[in-house]
Amino acid sequence: MQNRGLNPSSVIPLERSRAGFGFDHVSEPGQPVIRGFVVHLDRARDRMPQVERLMARLPVPSEIVEAVDGRSLSKAEIDGVYRRRLHAPSYPFEMSTGEIACFLSHRKAWAAIVEQGIDAGLIFEDDVEIDDLFPAAFAAAKACLAPGAFIRFPFRMGKEDGKCVLTQDKTDVIRPTRVGLGMVAQLVSRDAAIRLLEVTAVFDRPVDTTVQMRWLTQVSPLSVLPGGVHEISSRLGGSTIKSRRTLMERLSREVLRPLYRARIALRSRNPI
Repeated sequence: MQNRGLNPSSVIPLERSRAGFGFDHVSEPGQPVIRGFVVHLDRARDRMPQVERLMARLPVPSEIVEAVDGRSLSKAEIDGVYRRRLHAPSYPFEMSTGEIACFLSHRKAWAAIVEQGIDAGLIFEDDVEIDDLFPAAFAAAKACLAPGAFIRFPFRMGKEDGKCVLTQDKTDVIRPTRVGLGMVAQLVSRDAAIRLLEVTAVFDRPVDTTVQMRWLTQVSPLSVLPGGVHEISSRLGGSTIKSRRTLMERLSREVLRPLYRARIALRSRNPI
């Protein structure tokens, strides 16, 4: 595995990045500079046509972020970024190498936003399809883009509720009471990327469950409904990060998962 970008916060000079929005990079005055990033695992070559199709449809110039390959992570590399039971409420499961690699891949995308000095990144995983509702969803998200913003495009409807902060063209942007799971598509401001890099140099749970922890990250995600995106990994040969579990592991998750989610839901009621 190529080690570049494995721990972005340690190699990118965050102090040189500008906080807040600076619109000097754009041809249209007053418009933020947004670039697209599609997280793609190099060995998943059968997904390349989907990646190219997705990038062609995105509303901003886009590039590929080479995902970290969990198969190539060494024990030393894992020990350098992963520590169990680091935060409360404690995460009851050990992360798989695929989940660790996925987290590191999103950190690479956040680091790219900071390194390029842009105002925000539109980050997609490579097993995502967008539909005709996405242009309205992106326009609504862009209308809510501000320093510190982290705006999700959920692929599951009916899983989140909360205060509506914007209604535009039959699209709602809400501040969810409990942030939903999944990291298929997000609009991430530079300030949010900086903060997330700072607090996740070492982590103890998957990236989407970490983003739920607003009290830890001090980043309060918004969600666009409908998001205009669909997760299509089943059409692309299945997930590249899930690992096979024993029967006992599956049973344990069935018991512990709802307990953990209840703790997250309870903590999520409190404002940051």
